[in-house]
Amino acid sequence: MQTIQSDSYPIFFDNSITQLVSFVKQGNYSRVFILTDENTGEHCLPIVKGQLDVLDNFDIIEVNAGEESKTIDFCIGIWKMLIDFGADRKALMINLGGGVITDMGGFVASTYKRGIDFVQVPTTLLSQVDASVGGKTGVDVDGIKNIIGTFTQPKAVFMHGDFLKTLPARQILSGLAEMLKHGLIVDTAYWDKLKTSDLSLPSIELVHRSVEIKNEVVTEDPHEKGIRKALNFGHTIGHAVETYSLMNDEDSLSHGEAIAIGMICEAWLSNKKIGLPDSELAEISQVLNGLYPHYKIKESTFPTLLEHMLKDKKNQNGKINCTLLKHIGQYSIDNNCTDDELCDSLRYYAGL
Repeated sequence: MQTIQSDSYPIFFDNSITQLVSFVKQGNYSRVFILTDENTGEHCLPIVKGQLDVLDNFDIIEVNAGEESKTIDFCIGIWKMLIDFGADRKALMINLGGGVITDMGGFVASTYKRGIDFVQVPTTLLSQVDASVGGKTGVDVDGIKNIIGTFTQPKAVFMHGDFLKTLPARQILSGLAEMLKHGLIVDTAYWDKLKTSDLSLPSIELVHRSVEIKNEVVTEDPHEKGIRKALNFGHTIGHAVETYSLMNDEDSLSHGEAIAIGMICEAWLSNKKIGLPDSELAEISQVLNGLYPHYKIKESTFPTLLEHMLKDKKNQNGKINCTLLKHIGQYSIDNNCTDDELCDSLRYYAGL
C-alpha cells in the first residue's frame, strides 16, 4: 500500500516494522527509547522488540495504561527517566501505543532538551486514524483533554495492521468514530462505504483512506487556523461528555463513544442552525445510535457539561464554538452556539 507523504514526514503502511528498523539505523541516534504501556507491552512490544534486537542502544519506558496517565506528573516521571538514562539531543523516542502514548510521548519528546526526534507507532485503530497523524501532542490538566501541548511533527509514522487484531471490539468502535467523522466532514462516498462495510475489523484500506483525509486537512492547515477545525466536528460536545464520564463513571466512555454522542448532538445543531437536511440528520443519528450504546445524560448534568465546553481550547471570546455540517461531506467551521442550543442538542440525543 502506498506510503503517504505528509508535510515533512512519511506514513508507512507496507512492512512498517521493517521500515522502522531501517529508519532507526539510518538515523544514527545516540540512544533509542520505546515508550509504551502495559497493554501494548504485552501484545505489541514483542513484535517491535524482536526486530530492534539488532540494535544495542535502546531502552523501554512503560507507563500505566489509560487516559488517567496522560498528565504532567507522568511526563515528569518520563523526563526524569530520560535524564537518568543519559538521553542527549540525538536520542529518539518511539511512541508505541494508542492515543495516550502518542499524544504524551510526542509532548515529552518535543519538550525534552527543547526537542528530540520522535516517531509514532500507533497500535489502536483510534491512534492510527487520528492521534498519530497531524503533529498534535498534549496532556490533560484537571480533566481538560489536551489543554497543554505543542504542534510538533514526528519524523515518521509506522502503521502495522496486525496490531488491530489484538484489540477488543470496544476499542475498534472507538477508532471507528473518527473514521465516520472523516466521511461526514469531507467524503460522502467514504461515509457510504463505511456504512456498508464489515466494521468488526476495518480493513487497512479503510484506515489508509482515513489517514489520507486527515493528512490532506492538516497539511493545508498545520496549526489549526482554518480548515483543520473541520476535524473538530463532534468534539466540542463529545469532549465535554468524555470528560464528565471520566470524572464520574466507574466504567467511563471511550473517546469514540463520547465523540459519537457529540456528532449526533452537533448534527442536530447543524440541522437547526445551518440547514443540514432532516433526512441527513436522521441518517447520521440512526447510524451512530445503532453502532454505539446509548448513554444516559441527565438534565442535572447540563450545567457541568456546559462548563467543560467553555474550557474547550477551540473557543474564542468566551463563546462555545462548533464545527457543523451543511450536508454529509460538507463542513462549516466557526459556528458559535448558545447554552440553550447546546442543551437542546443534548435533549435531542437523550430522546433517541
